[in-house]
Amino acid sequence: MNAPLFSRDVQAHNSQLRVFAFFHLNLAFSSIEEERRSEVIARCYWPLLRLAEKYPHIGIEVSGYTLEEIARFDPSWIARARALIAEDRIELIGSGYTQIIGPLVPAQVIAENLRIGNDVYRDLLGARPAVALVNEQAFSAGLVGHYLDAGYSALLMDWDNPSANHPEWDAERQFLPQYAAGLGGRKIALLWTNTAAFQQMQRFVYDDIKLEAYLRFVRERRAFSTRALCLYASDAEIFDFRPGRFRTESKLHQTSEWERLDTALSAIAGEPGIDLIAPSQALTLIGQDGAGNLLQLESAGCPVPVKKQRKYNLARWAVTGRDNIAINAACERVHRGMLARQDADWKELCYLWASDFRTHLAQKRWDAYRTRLHAAEEKYAPPAVPAATVPDTAPTPDRHIDIMTRTITARLDRRRGLALERVQFEGGAHAVMGGLPHGMFADIALQADWYTGDCVFEAPGEFKVTDLEWCEARLQTRENGDVVVHASIETPKGPIEKQMCFSNSERRIDFDITFHWDDWGKGVLRLGHFTLLPNAFSLDRLRLATTNGGGRESFSLAGQNIDHGAPVSFLVSSSHGLGMTEGWAEIGDDKIQLRIEVDRCTAPLLGMLTHRPAKRSDGSASLFCQLQLSAMELDDTRKPTSYRDGPRRFRFSLSHAT
Repeated sequence: MNAPLFSRDVQAHNSQLRVFAFFHLNLAFSSIEEERRSEVIARCYWPLLRLAEKYPHIGIEVSGYTLEEIARFDPSWIARARALIAEDRIELIGSGYTQIIGPLVPAQVIAENLRIGNDVYRDLLGARPAVALVNEQAFSAGLVGHYLDAGYSALLMDWDNPSANHPEWDAERQFLPQYAAGLGGRKIALLWTNTAAFQQMQRFVYDDIKLEAYLRFVRERRAFSTRALCLYASDAEIFDFRPGRFRTESKLHQTSEWERLDTALSAIAGEPGIDLIAPSQALTLIGQDGAGNLLQLESAGCPVPVKKQRKYNLARWAVTGRDNIAINAACERVHRGMLARQDADWKELCYLWASDFRTHLAQKRWDAYRTRLHAAEEKYAPPAVPAATVPDTAPTPDRHIDIMTRTITARLDRRRGLALERVQFEGGAHAVMGGLPHGMFADIALQADWYTGDCVFEAPGEFKVTDLEWCEARLQTRENGDVVVHASIETPKGPIEKQMCFSNSERRIDFDITFHWDDWGKGVLRLGHFTLLPNAFSLDRLRLATTNGGGRESFSLAGQNIDHGAPVSFLVSSSHGLGMTEGWAEIGDDKIQLRIEVDRCTAPLLGMLTHRPAKRSDGSASLFCQLQLSAMELDDTRKPTSYRDGPRRFRFSLSHAT
């Protein structure tokens, strides 16, 4: 068993820098075909064990699934790793059964993933890790409770992205253990990984920099007070092996890259004032001045911080890849079905929801994955929601359609594809959501017409495609008083079928939108565009709430400039997102709360908020605030492949939450 945290005795002398390293093992690596897994074990995992024999504080972070695969291909590796862990020469770092992006999946799935992972660690390695690496370092406050409940005492998390959104943090905090704040007053100890540090080590191993340059980088992190630095926190499969993920991957060297790793660690171990320690040993510094601060890693501008460069954000696993929105919906359907079954196979669902199926997945593995996901759907998924029916009424001749039920007053614009011009709910004195006219704001960037309820598709080098066009609309009042409006909007890529239901008994509007497009290509599709009417809200009291893998998280918006949907580059179309893992987000002040709900079984759309103070054209203070629902984004993983052929359907709603 691994020793308990906070109890290891670090060598007592005047060391100013304590360094540690751990390697991420992942046989589910998206771009590696299954037939190469034995080669990965031989070329990458065995040399890692030999490195650990020489430097007895190496950390190994591995999923339960990867351990099962290693046991299938090479049981002797498992036996040797188990012995080294028992001898306290390797520190086991946890992951879960598979590498799941917690802020994108329901809370129960996260709990099951950690539970099953612990079972595999016990059965194969005879150990239970106390430190975990947050999968893809995609963190939310809602995850903290899951790790604590699974028996973890500390997390490893990237410093760079959370700190970039917290400029008030003292930079010295990155070299000391802290606490990550969870929900309900819970907290967990926190060790930082360092992107620049592990990339410097990679550069030395790849012979891009010389040993002296690398050592100079490490030496410069020393200080008069004791610090901790994570030297390496990335893949093991990139040394003496190339996964084939990028065209820019360097060629293999004649000299073993594991030997160069040995050279780097040997040189560091020989440096005066530097100690090579196990990852958990860094936690002994938590009582030092500057350590042990309770930090909220997330923020309204970055609700889910993720690893490394900004191209890594929540959209990567939610709405890009081969067809992530569709396979995530299929997993959600399987999950819903399992909740009502005694024979639920949670291990299978964790496998299907693993992040590696959502990035650079090799073709053969994609084909096999689709077959396996189809089988799970056939076994567990509930019946699909019936398609919307077209009202059997004559088209309305008017441009503007006024809706009035007992609970809702609204106006739709038929010239703009049934965009909502204004919405007022029962009990409210004013309309709260709708359109904002051109010329309302002084800022040239906001001088446009802003709509609610519309759809926008944008592709590189092509004209924007929207549903903001004249449409033929039909209305029907049901026996219960609900009013249904239906339209079909022609676009250059095909028709968009839109149906909206205005409830007579609830303060709720349901949207049911189907895209009959044959060719999607690469592009960005955002829906809803729920635009607040600023006069209806106390601008300094606005808050956003949602769930990102756990319980309710709430963010103050007052005075903040937030743009989750802003592009990172020409290649990456968005910056941040809201997982909405229980299917909702709420926005409002202390009097009015508006709730946007998403049918995740149809399509688990990704929330994106834009919020910025703005002046009106007359100079008075105002606000632009809009919540979009993303169905498709662009990044380096995007491949126009369909999980299942046919029209694309999206279902969501707007309601008054209080």
